[in-house]
Amino acid sequence: MPRVRALCAVVLLGALGVLLLGACGTERAGSAGAASAAESPSWKTFAPFGVSAARLAEDRRTLTVDARVPGGGKTCARRLRAVVTDSTDRTVWVQVTFSALSGGSPRPDCRKTSTATATVRLPSPLGRRELSVDDDTTFTADGARPPALRRCGELGCHPAPTGCTPASYEQAVMALDVPRHTQRGETHCDGTWLVFSVSSRVGPACPKGTAPGCDASIGDRWFFHAAKSGWQPVARGTKAGCADVHRVEPGFPTALCADLPALGQPR
Repeated sequence: MPRVRALCAVVLLGALGVLLLGACGTERAGSAGAASAAESPSWKTFAPFGVSAARLAEDRRTLTVDARVPGGGKTCARRLRAVVTDSTDRTVWVQVTFSALSGGSPRPDCRKTSTATATVRLPSPLGRRELSVDDDTTFTADGARPPALRRCGELGCHPAPTGCTPASYEQAVMALDVPRHTQRGETHCDGTWLVFSVSSRVGPACPKGTAPGCDASIGDRWFFHAAKSGWQPVARGTKAGCADVHRVEPGFPTALCADLPALGQPR
């Protein structure tokens, strides 16, 4: 099934504050010659910087999407429109575009972004299908609070909320208040209870092991209990065995934590 490649737009604010809009997709502005400050401004078509929300009306077919575009008012962006490009029994694809001046120095208010709304009528009610906007943002009505649709995450619209699977572990990591590039370590799981360690690099930014401090990391251990919505953290700590979790949750299985070593803070 052919899929329309999404357009993309990038804002680059250089030393002169020039707004360059580069696009890719069915109309690739960059391939026709990137706009420069010396060119005369002309209206061209681009994709929004992102789509933040989507809603369905009571008929379950009238869709509105909120998109981020340059500045405010029609002098920065105009003709925002959403178009259904394809649909199957599992997915409806929608492409959002707007027109903006390419070339020349932008107005000061166009160097910022604002939210604009586009509306499109789907060929049929969305139902349980997924909505893919510009091929990089996905929404679903499952688990949403109408009229809003629920934005899906990096693991998809329906990742396994619990269970002893890598997908559920990654979802548990993303729910924690830890640095973005935290790494998950040793994991123990029985389907109802879960424990794993996480570590985050600290110290100088250099190739690992090439200088003192490059191997430094800070670690923690997290304990979870399965809930309908996913793994819920119940305790954290660095001590060996079950001491950290049994102080908070005595029901945590000893078999999953008895042999856990102590974690260094930091090492």
